[in-house]
This record gives sequence, C-alpha cells and structure tokens, in this order.
Amino acid sequence: MTKQRYWLFRRGGIYYLEDSVSGLKESLHTRDPKEAQRVRTARNEAAARPLLGLTLGRAYLAAYDPMLVKRTWRDLMDHFIQQSADGNRMRRERAMRSPSIAKLAGRSLIETTADDLRMVLADGRVSTNHFLRVIHNLGVGLGWLPWPILSAKLWPKLKTKAKRGISPAEYARIMQAEMNPERRQYYALLWEIGASQIDAASLTAENIDWSKRTLSYQRRKTGVWAHLQIGVHLEELLRKLPQSGPLFPSQFKLSSSERAAEFRRRCRLLKLEGISLHSFRYSWAERARSAGYPERWAQTALGHTSRAVHAAYAKGSYAVCPPLQDFENREAAAKS
Repeated sequence: MTKQRYWLFRRGGIYYLEDSVSGLKESLHTRDPKEAQRVRTARNEAAARPLLGLTLGRAYLAAYDPMLVKRTWRDLMDHFIQQSADGNRMRRERAMRSPSIAKLAGRSLIETTADDLRMVLADGRVSTNHFLRVIHNLGVGLGWLPWPILSAKLWPKLKTKAKRGISPAEYARIMQAEMNPERRQYYALLWEIGASQIDAASLTAENIDWSKRTLSYQRRKTGVWAHLQIGVHLEELLRKLPQSGPLFPSQFKLSSSERAAEFRRRCRLLKLEGISLHSFRYSWAERARSAGYPERWAQTALGHTSRAVHAAYAKGSYAVCPPLQDFENREAAAKS
C-alpha cells in the first residue's frame, strides 16, 4: 500500500490538510467532507506521480481557458511590444531580443518555474530585472499566468547606476571640443530646452511659432506636448538653423544608438565619465531647480506626464513656459 503524504483533520468544523513530510498544515476552507477528500486525493496523486499531477492540472486549466496551456513567453513578449507607444517600441523589441530574456521565448507560461526566472536574472543586469518583472506582472494581470511565479519580495532589488546632469564646466568643454557645426548646435539645443535626444533630433521648422515665440513638440515616449517660450539665447540658436524641414538634417537620419555612440566618443576623449546624451535632461532639471524655476513649469517644459496646474483649468488650453534663461539671469543679478 502506497504511503499517503497528506492527511485530513477537522478543527472547528473546517477541514485541514497536513503534509506528513514537512509538517505544514493548511486550511481547505470547506466543511464538506467529500470536497475535502477530493482535494486530499488530488494532492496525494500529485505527490506520488508528479507528471500525472501536471497532466491533470493542464486538463483543468484547458477547460477553463483553452489558450492558457498553449501560450508561451513569446506570446507575452509580442503583446508587451504591441501595446507600447511608438517611442518605446524599439526599446521594448531590443529588450525582448536580449540573450537572457530570449531564453524564455519558447517556454510554456504555465510550466515556467521560479528556477527558470532565477536563471534569467542571473546575468545581474538592471534591464533584465526590470523588463522580466514587467512582462511577468503583465502576464499575471492578463490572467495568462494563473499565479505569480515569483512573489514581489523575491525579485532582486533594482540597483541602478547614479544619474546626474552635465555641469556648466563640462558643457563648455564639450562645446569647445566639438568641431562639427551641426552637432554643436544640436548639443546647444539640448542644453537650452532639455529635450530627449530623439525629440530634439526630430524637430522641424514647423515646431517653431515665431508669431507666438514658442517652440512646441510632442514627446515620442509619452505623447505629451511640451511648449516653451523662446528666449534670447534660444532665438539666437534657432535663427542659425534651417528655416524649413528638419532643424538637424544629419542628426535626424541617425539612430538613437548612433547619436549616443558619437557623444560617448566625445566624452571619452575629454575624459568625462558618468554622462550621456540623456544627461542633458538631468542638467536642465537641476539648473531649473537651482534657479528657482517653478516645478509645474519644469514638468511641462520637459514633457513629463504631470502637466502644469493651470493647463487643466480650461479645455484646450496649455501652459507656455518662460525661458529658463530669464530665471538664471534673475538669480545672477540677485547675487551681484
């Protein structure tokens, strides 16, 4: 006779199951002896013949949702990519092609174990941790994963590198060393408006409204519009750029990775560490805070999802942010 691993007992009218191996006890939340016995029998069969338990589990899940037993991580990855905004699509596609995450592509979702996820996470990369966590939680949210494979507490803690802005001294060195006129103007615009590298490279003359003296653009990543009033320094820069079509024709043709690689080469030659093209956004935010620039304007100027408070007062209205230069000049005058 096969030894039974799980035993039933009743306490206060509720049936409980006890594991004779581990000694753990769990409530079955039922007073029905037949229902309790069915659970016990299923647990004992699964313990004695694991493959049979998996087969029975798949049969029950298939009856609930026929696609549940057929979906793989590739299906989940494709859904994750398809639901992205245009600005995020390429980034998500690149993340799903990474060697670590791609290992899961052909694996069935419901047959994935915690050890499978830990194997992927073993590469120690922050991006792997982030994107695997995102698609795992997406699968749970969609009901494609009947339960979390790893609980929130068991995911490795995200340890991102410290990010900072470009200091005025570093910016001056970059501009002095850059001999390509268009790249110098491109970096100057990033410094003036704090746009992301792809948003700045995609600007055209049509983004400028000289009658209202505003520069407006829609962020690729979030779809949020940023509206900035053109100050003296920004006007001097914009007047030097093409008056029709892309403001930076060469930069517009390059990919984000190519623009970033060129900037990294420049930084290596100057022995500047810890900065990238994205650091221009951090720098703008840091300068704005130091100059006392209102946070609600800074959020709008950077195109973040938090809009200026008064933009919500009237339908169709939007906030036009005054030049950061005015606040910097005001601060300098106060110190003199």
